[in-house]
Amino acid sequence: MYKIERATFPADLKDVLDLYREYIDSTSVDLSFQGNDEEFNRLPEKYSSGESKIFLATINEQPIGCAAFRKVDNDTCEMKRVYVRPTARGSRLGSRLVERVLQEAIASGYKKICLDVLPEFKAALALYKSYGFVQHPPVTSNPVPGTQFLGLDLERYKQASSLLAGR
Repeated sequence: MYKIERATFPADLKDVLDLYREYIDSTSVDLSFQGNDEEFNRLPEKYSSGESKIFLATINEQPIGCAAFRKVDNDTCEMKRVYVRPTARGSRLGSRLVERVLQEAIASGYKKICLDVLPEFKAALALYKSYGFVQHPPVTSNPVPGTQFLGLDLERYKQASSLLAGR
Protein backbone atom coordinates (compact mmCIF):
# COMPACT_ATOMS: atom_id res chain seq x y z
CA MET A 1 0.00 0.00 0.00
CA TYR A 2 1.31 3.43 -0.89
CA LYS A 3 1.12 6.63 1.14
CA ILE A 4 1.50 10.20 -0.02
CA GLU A 5 2.36 12.64 2.74
CA ARG A 6 3.78 16.10 2.95
CA ALA A 7 7.54 16.04 3.41
CA THR A 8 8.74 17.40 6.73
CA PHE A 9 12.18 18.77 7.38
CA PRO A 10 14.73 17.76 8.42
CA ALA A 11 13.25 14.23 8.72
CA ASP A 12 12.52 13.76 4.98
CA LEU A 13 15.32 15.86 3.52
CA LYS A 14 17.58 12.96 2.52
CA ASP A 15 14.72 11.04 0.85
CA VAL A 16 13.57 14.12 -1.07
CA LEU A 17 17.10 14.96 -2.21
CA ASP A 18 17.73 11.36 -3.29
CA LEU A 19 14.58 11.45 -5.45
CA TYR A 20 15.41 14.90 -6.84
CA ARG A 21 18.91 13.76 -7.81
CA GLU A 22 17.49 10.63 -9.47
CA TYR A 23 15.10 12.85 -11.43
CA ILE A 24 17.96 15.07 -12.60
CA ASP A 25 20.08 12.04 -13.53
CA SER A 26 17.16 10.53 -15.47
CA THR A 27 17.12 13.35 -18.01
CA SER A 28 19.21 13.46 -21.15
CA VAL A 29 19.79 17.21 -20.80
CA ASP A 30 21.87 19.35 -18.50
CA LEU A 31 19.60 20.92 -15.89
CA SER A 32 22.31 23.02 -14.23
CA PHE A 33 20.48 26.18 -15.38
CA GLN A 34 17.98 25.44 -12.58
CA GLY A 35 20.56 26.18 -9.87
CA ASN A 36 19.89 22.84 -8.21
CA ASP A 37 22.59 23.05 -5.54
CA GLU A 38 21.25 26.37 -4.30
CA GLU A 39 17.68 25.10 -4.37
CA PHE A 40 18.59 21.87 -2.57
CA ASN A 41 20.37 23.82 0.18
CA ARG A 42 17.21 25.87 0.76
CA LEU A 43 14.50 23.18 0.49
CA PRO A 44 13.43 23.26 4.16
CA GLU A 45 13.23 27.05 4.09
CA LYS A 46 11.40 27.22 0.74
CA TYR A 47 8.93 24.37 1.25
CA SER A 48 7.92 24.53 4.90
CA SER A 49 5.20 27.16 4.51
CA GLY A 50 1.63 26.75 3.33
CA GLU A 51 2.56 28.46 0.05
CA SER A 52 4.96 25.79 -1.23
CA LYS A 53 4.91 22.07 -0.41
CA ILE A 54 6.73 18.85 -1.26
CA PHE A 55 4.98 15.47 -1.13
CA LEU A 56 6.69 12.14 -0.68
CA ALA A 57 5.16 8.86 -1.89
CA THR A 58 6.19 5.71 -0.07
CA ILE A 59 5.47 2.00 -0.24
CA ASN A 60 6.27 0.08 2.94
CA GLU A 61 8.02 3.19 4.27
CA GLN A 62 10.37 3.26 1.25
CA PRO A 63 10.35 6.49 -0.82
CA ILE A 64 9.28 5.86 -4.41
CA GLY A 65 8.13 9.23 -5.70
CA CYS A 66 7.68 12.91 -5.08
CA ALA A 67 5.97 16.03 -6.34
CA ALA A 68 5.91 19.65 -5.25
CA PHE A 69 4.45 23.06 -5.89
CA ARG A 70 5.90 26.46 -5.18
CA LYS A 71 4.43 29.94 -5.04
CA VAL A 72 4.89 32.12 -8.12
CA ASP A 73 2.54 34.91 -6.98
CA ASN A 74 -0.61 35.18 -4.87
CA ASP A 75 -2.78 33.49 -7.53
CA THR A 76 -0.30 31.17 -9.27
CA CYS A 77 1.90 28.28 -8.26
CA GLU A 78 4.23 26.03 -10.22
CA MET A 79 4.21 22.22 -10.10
CA LYS A 80 7.75 20.92 -9.72
CA ARG A 81 9.66 17.67 -9.86
CA VAL A 82 6.95 15.08 -10.27
CA TYR A 83 9.02 11.90 -10.22
CA VAL A 84 8.28 8.21 -9.73
CA ARG A 85 11.04 5.64 -9.48
CA PRO A 86 11.11 3.19 -12.43
CA THR A 87 10.07 0.27 -10.20
CA ALA A 88 6.74 1.99 -9.44
CA ARG A 89 5.92 3.32 -12.90
CA GLY A 90 2.70 2.06 -14.42
CA SER A 91 1.01 1.96 -11.00
CA ARG A 92 -0.81 5.30 -11.47
CA LEU A 93 1.30 6.76 -8.67
CA GLY A 94 2.21 9.71 -10.90
CA SER A 95 -1.50 10.48 -11.26
CA ARG A 96 -1.99 10.25 -7.52
CA LEU A 97 0.90 12.64 -6.91
CA VAL A 98 -0.48 15.12 -9.44
CA GLU A 99 -3.94 14.88 -7.85
CA ARG A 100 -2.48 15.54 -4.41
CA VAL A 101 -0.59 18.59 -5.68
CA LEU A 102 -3.73 19.94 -7.38
CA GLN A 103 -5.84 19.43 -4.22
CA GLU A 104 -3.24 21.09 -2.01
CA ALA A 105 -2.73 23.99 -4.44
CA ILE A 106 -6.49 24.64 -4.37
CA ALA A 107 -6.54 24.38 -0.56
CA SER A 108 -3.66 26.88 -0.44
CA GLY A 109 -5.78 29.39 -2.36
CA TYR A 110 -4.12 29.29 -5.77
CA LYS A 111 -6.23 29.93 -8.86
CA LYS A 112 -3.74 28.65 -11.44
CA ILE A 113 -0.96 26.09 -11.55
CA CYS A 114 1.75 26.06 -14.21
CA LEU A 115 4.61 23.75 -15.13
CA ASP A 116 7.17 22.99 -17.77
CA VAL A 117 7.83 19.54 -19.20
CA LEU A 118 10.92 18.43 -21.06
CA PRO A 119 10.33 17.00 -24.56
CA GLU A 120 11.59 13.53 -23.58
CA PHE A 121 8.91 13.13 -20.91
CA LYS A 122 6.08 12.14 -23.23
CA ALA A 123 4.18 10.12 -20.60
CA ALA A 124 4.29 13.09 -18.21
CA LEU A 125 3.00 15.41 -20.93
CA ALA A 126 0.09 13.04 -21.63
CA LEU A 127 -0.65 12.84 -17.90
CA TYR A 128 -0.75 16.63 -17.51
CA LYS A 129 -2.96 17.04 -20.56
CA SER A 130 -5.35 14.41 -19.17
CA TYR A 131 -5.94 16.76 -16.22
CA GLY A 132 -6.73 19.65 -18.55
CA PHE A 133 -3.38 21.43 -18.67
CA VAL A 134 -3.04 23.55 -21.82
CA GLN A 135 -0.31 25.66 -23.40
CA HIS A 136 0.54 28.64 -21.18
CA PRO A 137 3.20 31.35 -21.12
CA PRO A 138 6.24 30.31 -19.06
CA VAL A 139 6.37 31.27 -15.38
CA THR A 140 10.00 30.20 -15.15
CA SER A 141 12.99 30.04 -17.45
CA ASN A 142 13.77 26.76 -19.21
CA PRO A 143 16.07 27.04 -22.25
CA VAL A 144 15.79 23.36 -23.28
CA PRO A 145 14.53 23.26 -26.90
CA GLY A 146 11.10 21.67 -27.19
CA THR A 147 10.12 22.25 -23.57
CA GLN A 148 6.37 22.72 -23.24
CA PHE A 149 4.91 25.23 -20.81
CA LEU A 150 1.47 24.37 -19.51
CA GLY A 151 -1.11 25.83 -17.15
CA LEU A 152 -4.35 24.77 -15.50
CA ASP A 153 -7.18 26.95 -14.20
CA LEU A 154 -7.66 25.45 -10.72
CA GLU A 155 -11.13 26.90 -10.26
CA ARG A 156 -12.31 25.21 -13.46
CA TYR A 157 -10.55 21.98 -12.45
CA LYS A 158 -12.23 22.08 -9.01
CA GLN A 159 -15.66 22.53 -10.59
CA ALA A 160 -15.11 19.69 -13.07
CA SER A 161 -13.84 17.42 -10.27
CA SER A 162 -16.90 18.20 -8.16
CA LEU A 163 -19.22 17.35 -11.05
CA LEU A 164 -17.45 14.04 -11.68
CA ALA A 165 -17.51 13.14 -7.97
CA GLY A 166 -21.26 13.73 -7.90
CA ARG A 167 -21.95 11.07 -10.53
